[in-house]
Amino acid sequence: MAPSVVIVGGGVMGAATAWRLAERGHRVTVLERFGPGHDRGSSHGSSRIFRLTYADPWYVGLALRALPLWRRLEEESGRPVLTLTGAVDHGSPRTVGKLADALRAAGRPGLVLSPAEAAERWPGLRADSTVLLHPEGGRLHADASVAALLSAAAGLGADVRHGVRVRALRRTGRGVTVETEEGGPVVADAAVVAVGGWSPSFLPDLVDGLPPLRVTQEQPLHFAVDDALEWPAFVHHPGAGFDEPGGVYGLGSEDGVKVGFHAVGPVVDPDHRDRTPDPAAAERLERYVRAWLPGLARAHPEPVTCLYTSTPDHDFVVDRRGPVTVLAGFSGHGFKFAPAIGELAADLVEGRSAAERFVLGRPLPAAVG
Repeated sequence: MAPSVVIVGGGVMGAATAWRLAERGHRVTVLERFGPGHDRGSSHGSSRIFRLTYADPWYVGLALRALPLWRRLEEESGRPVLTLTGAVDHGSPRTVGKLADALRAAGRPGLVLSPAEAAERWPGLRADSTVLLHPEGGRLHADASVAALLSAAAGLGADVRHGVRVRALRRTGRGVTVETEEGGPVVADAAVVAVGGWSPSFLPDLVDGLPPLRVTQEQPLHFAVDDALEWPAFVHHPGAGFDEPGGVYGLGSEDGVKVGFHAVGPVVDPDHRDRTPDPAAAERLERYVRAWLPGLARAHPEPVTCLYTSTPDHDFVVDRRGPVTVLAGFSGHGFKFAPAIGELAADLVEGRSAAERFVLGRPLPAAVG
């Protein structure tokens, strides 16, 4: 009989892992605390950036592994999730140059433009210093992605259960037992835990070597404009005419052009966070828009909130201890990689080694200050 796997968490990472495991013939059960399409975690909404532009070849390769899997998901589920609009990186010439070099080394197309050339293509976006366009970037529809992943997994035999809160997970013999508040225990040969912002409270009792995880509430804005779906995905990197740590990202969506600072929000408890918009944070982002995004300057902004769960090095946690595989700490840039992360998780369940980059207990950057 095929091995059984229980997945705790039905967000994008848990859903992707369910799909990949089910395709390999495992008996998969997904336990998700909230209802379908909920907005309590990190996987909801209409837009996430897909891009290949990382200075680190490891992440370029991981995105390239994810790209055909997103297309395969669309074929299997019959749902469109990925739209390649092109993506723009601009800012420090040194930073943009490294991104261009990494694309070139991977054999992927990219074009370096001046700010004036960029303005001709995208008059609503004021570019800074040096601009890199790569056509294989764009947007993922977050809600549609999760729904498609769960649908594809269910189509392969996975049992997807919403509204099931996990009370405890215990190792029992060579397998695991999951105690739930709704229904009886779930017994399986292995478990995958992908609980996003709930990781700091759920994981420490299960695995050793977990890095510190910082859960923050981020507040991007949507600007409703007529040409929102025509906008490229973009990242404004600091270091030239702009010095915001972490930079700014944006992309078009059916809800408008989404613009946000990266990883600047307050630390929160995901069960007790106040999702009331912060006027000061919104005004700070609006000032950026007035300076750099003239195409949005007259649009009324609508705030949204989501959770980041970040590691100190901004690398992910994808590793296993005994029968328990852990997926955590995707640091605000993991969504695009989800099908590839699902593959890595399935490999771990089947006994293969973890990618050294993502292991538990890895050395972490020294504290600053």
